[in-house]
Amino acid sequence: MKPTTVSLNRRQFSASIAALGIGMAVRGCESISARAAEALPTPAPLAFASEASKLKITAVRMVRPRAKKPLPSYTPTPGSWSTGGSEVANPMSIYPKYKPQRRLFMANDLGPEAVEIVTDKGISGIGYGGPGASFVIEKHLTKLLLGEDPFDVERLWDIMWRSTLYYGRKGLVVHAISALDNALWDVIGKALNLPVYKLLGGATKERIPAYCTGNDIEQHVEFGFKKIKLAAPYGPADGREGLKKNVELVKRSRELLGPDGEIMLDCWMALTERYTIEFAERLEPYRVYWMEECLPPDDYAGFQRLNEAIQSTRMATGEHEYTRYGFRQLLEYKAADIWQPDMNWCGGLTELRRIGALAAAHDIPVIPHGGWRGGAPHFIFATTNSPWCEMFLPAPGGPPEVYKGFEEENNITRGPEGIYMRPSDRPGFGWELVTE
Repeated sequence: MKPTTVSLNRRQFSASIAALGIGMAVRGCESISARAAEALPTPAPLAFASEASKLKITAVRMVRPRAKKPLPSYTPTPGSWSTGGSEVANPMSIYPKYKPQRRLFMANDLGPEAVEIVTDKGISGIGYGGPGASFVIEKHLTKLLLGEDPFDVERLWDIMWRSTLYYGRKGLVVHAISALDNALWDVIGKALNLPVYKLLGGATKERIPAYCTGNDIEQHVEFGFKKIKLAAPYGPADGREGLKKNVELVKRSRELLGPDGEIMLDCWMALTERYTIEFAERLEPYRVYWMEECLPPDDYAGFQRLNEAIQSTRMATGEHEYTRYGFRQLLEYKAADIWQPDMNWCGGLTELRRIGALAAAHDIPVIPHGGWRGGAPHFIFATTNSPWCEMFLPAPGGPPEVYKGFEEENNITRGPEGIYMRPSDRPGFGWELVTE
């Protein structure tokens, strides 16, 4: 049987589906089509939805925000994972030219990924999206928002979605919708003088347990993290020697964390089914909490087969999935135990609420990718089935002021589960940013 915990309830698909009469499909086009025809769960109504804000959107502009109080600059410890110079298993690892570093093949700059929405009353909001967002916003979506009331956030999301269906639905178009939608939420929070989590219904926990992603394990443990997500350095292209080195990394992490810490493993779309199954078998002695995004994101059937075959850990994915419709595919195939939408990529906070409602209806935890950035802690704080927040530490080698500033910015505290964080209580997403 797969492992279960108190903090992340493993959804009991077979029992709950029978009880609810949902008849969710696993195999067969006929049963999948029947399930797909059912209405999707909807999140709770927004308390401010019926209010007329008396605000009008007057400008939309792409920005590159920076912190009012930036962390001190420094030269990181040479060779540290956080500098981005270390090898990470990825879909391009099969090509030796691109294998050493992801930056060898990833886009250098597709334009700003943040947008600022300005209103006629001087209230403005910032929202983060994903790669390519600026092109779609500047060339198309801006004209749909000018003159509109920012409080009509669900209506405006629907307008942006429907108007881009003929060329969008995923990728950079949804990155653009995400940025604008998040900026609207920032405007609404500032207009009502409330943090975004209050707009969502208020806190569901006193603070958010956090895990740290990265392979600078000693730094993370010393800082106080008891939950660490490792990036698998090697994949099928590295053969059995690479597999052995992956296992050694996990073993070393378990020794540093001790028996009670949690280890997760990010495989970033780099593996095959056969490799993943053997990898999971070798990891059993080290109690890995989840294996993440082992296959390309559209291989729903492959994820289903892995989820059925691997019982020693949980399957997690969703970082590169889009909108509730993509996550419904994960649900149809029973593809993952844990969903990981990125609020800046999946459609913004408005769509993340819908994804969360769908997950809650089936007892699936939602742990957003990149959870500490871009405003997602507000969703986690206000959502009962969103138990943890992902974080990255500043690279090792910096002066104490760097890590003190990180703690202050993220309201870091410590306790039984290691590191905790919580969102700001300032209006909107609570950022203190400068845009020029």
